[in-house]
Amino acid sequence: MKEGRIQKISINDIIRLQKIAKQTFAETFAENNTEENLQIYLEEGFSVEKLTSELNNPNAEFYFAIKENNPIGYLKINFGPAQTELQDDSSLEIERIYVLKEYHGQNIGQLLFEKAHEIAKSKKVAYIWLGVWEENHRALSFYKKNGFEVFNKHLFKLGSEEQTDLMMKLTLK
Repeated sequence: MKEGRIQKISINDIIRLQKIAKQTFAETFAENNTEENLQIYLEEGFSVEKLTSELNNPNAEFYFAIKENNPIGYLKINFGPAQTELQDDSSLEIERIYVLKEYHGQNIGQLLFEKAHEIAKSKKVAYIWLGVWEENHRALSFYKKNGFEVFNKHLFKLGSEEQTDLMMKLTLK
């Protein structure tokens, strides 16, 4: 990412976070889901109230990938009780890595993943885990390339539809 940087997101960035979160989620999932289910999720999952709560949680962190002073992607990581499922103190959860579609293929997702990996190592956790929709082949390929292995499944609700997420884990040395 030429002339780009990774920047921690604060509560002052909430509107920019909401905008990129909604845009990247829609770009990623609109093609394979109904507009109604997508809209329900976008309104509930990325409301100012929900994002404020997440940003104020001391066990969650958000980072932007910035290029020319604009966010082009973002990362959300969770520790301990902020984790969506396992809540294991010896792990870090990557809840979200999303990049604007026009920047796919430019290693932005890789840079965001490397930021999460760096934080995991600094916190001396045993492993990183995440959930990814079984139909999101691009993401599955990305995580497998980075050493993640499937270890379980869980249900993810998108609007009125239940979808299967594959839970993946990367054990750290």
